Amino acid sequence: MFIFAHPDDIEFGVAGTAARWARDGCRVIYVVITDGNVGSHEAGMTAERLAQIRRAEQTAAGEVAGAECVYLGYHDGFLQPTLELRKDLVRLIRQYKPDAVVCGDPTAFFPTENYINHPDHRAAATAALDAVFPAAEMSLLYPDLAAEGLAGHKVDYVFVTFGERVNYYVDITDTIDLKITALKKHVSQLGEWDPAGMLREWAAETGKKVGFAFAEGFFRITLKAVETPSEPQPEV
Repeated sequence: MFIFAHPDDIEFGVAGTAARWARDGCRVIYVVITDGNVGSHEAGMTAERLAQIRRAEQTAAGEVAGAECVYLGYHDGFLQPTLELRKDLVRLIRQYKPDAVVCGDPTAFFPTENYINHPDHRAAATAALDAVFPAAEMSLLYPDLAAEGLAGHKVDYVFVTFGERVNYYVDITDTIDLKITALKKHVSQLGEWDPAGMLREWAAETGKKVGFAFAEGFFRITLKAVETPSEPQPEV
């Protein structure tokens, strides 16, 4: 489950991993918290119309990667890590029961000297982490959800991206083209700009740290070690 603030956040950052996991047989869910409904300078554009456009673009981008999209419809630019948002995310985590949750880094305020991280990004990351642990796994915390059949679910791993700490790399050499194609679905945001060069440069820079042609990096948090079947023991 990928939890991010806006349409196109996943495509800019981690769609190569999403496509890789989907190709390997995983069910991939994108949770898009806001509709990105103020992200336009086009004359005459309305928030309502833009929300429709951006959902359509995100759905198309998800299809490229092999992901299903869930939209929460929060207002772009006003996102806060509220208890309401946390519960919305807990509901989805309990419903879909993901093994892994991917989100941003809530501590990334100014990752470079010419960029300030969007407050919605930080809010989405905080809400995602707070929903994963401990809220999602504590059935008594939301008895109304448990009464609906949505009992607690413990996530195995959290993959945090867009941060300074990296301890896990995903080889996206075979899915970098899918990532680029998916991002290009966001026509309302890209206009005539071709993002291919930038995405390849970013992924190559990450990949060369571990010997991959193209990669995406994460800080992986292990919440529940996955048990592997033990080797059969010979009879004595």
